[in-house]
Amino acid sequence: QVRLVESGGALVQPGGSLRLSCVASGMIFSVDVMGWYRQAPGKQRELVADISRASSRINYADSVKGRFTISTDNAKSTVYLQMNSLKPEDTAVYYCKGSSTRTYWGQGTQVTVSS
Repeated sequence: QVRLVESGGALVQPGGSLRLSCVASGMIFSVDVMGWYRQAPGKQRELVADISRASSRINYADSVKGRFTISTDNAKSTVYLQMNSLKPEDTAVYYCKGSSTRTYWGQGTQVTVSS
């Protein structure tokens, strides 16, 4: 079993920055890919960025390329999402996901971009 706990969501003005954190505990050695997803009201959950723990291969959604950066600190079992130049359309609940032979989700953290 893997437990994922996100933090760092907040209300921020357009153009601002936030860093989200996701701390993993449990059988984290079994997790191959860590990622961030988001879900806005009335929309489907979508991939923001993910990273392979073995190869460090990274994927970004086109909408966040050049603005968001995903990274990991394996010593802290933590994955980060640095979000810069935030836009109102980035408003959503952001979820951390861990994938292996099973899929694990965190509880989500709210990001609101508004003036």
